Amino acid sequence: MPPITDISQLDLTKTYTYADYLTWQLDEFIELIKGKVRRMSPAPRVAHQRISSRFTGMIYSLLAHRGCEVFHAPFDVRLIKATPNGDAQVTTVVQPDICVVCDSQKLDERGCLGVPDWIIEIVSPGNVSHDTKSKFDLYEENGVLEYWIVFPGEKTVSVFVLHEGRYQPRGDFYTPGLIPVHTLPEFSIEWSEVFEGV
Repeated sequence: MPPITDISQLDLTKTYTYADYLTWQLDEFIELIKGKVRRMSPAPRVAHQRISSRFTGMIYSLLAHRGCEVFHAPFDVRLIKATPNGDAQVTTVVQPDICVVCDSQKLDERGCLGVPDWIIEIVSPGNVSHDTKSKFDLYEENGVLEYWIVFPGEKTVSVFVLHEGRYQPRGDFYTPGLIPVHTLPEFSIEWSEVFEGV
């Protein structure tokens, strides 16, 4: 069987596993959501990249020598609720814009196997419903403790924290000031450092 090198070779109605995903040699980035292939948005715009770089830099500085690590896309996060017997049992692989992992046991050479503590998604035109609904539900269901949705056009950060299995809104931040990080209570992000000049 020839290698899969283009998404057009895949049957998008079929359900796939992480074992399948590992064999594909695609030029474009995709996600696997409960076994279904989902194309990523085209290459991010400049505002998206600036915001992502600023968040990553600030979080990296905050976490230095603290036991947590920050990662940015492309970075495979395999969401599982229990330890699988093998890759074939993993059917969800996402590429969060930014994620923080505090349990080094979840990290391997392929990325993160399990749930990050904190995920930030930066909304791009065309993926608003994916980040605000599909991924919101997916991250909530899998137990991601904190989820930030960033809207570059509005310069807004919407913060959600998991409480008793459901996301609770903790505020929309759209003016200069500190945005508290609930999973790392000693930390906060300055809004203006993210959005200045964007």
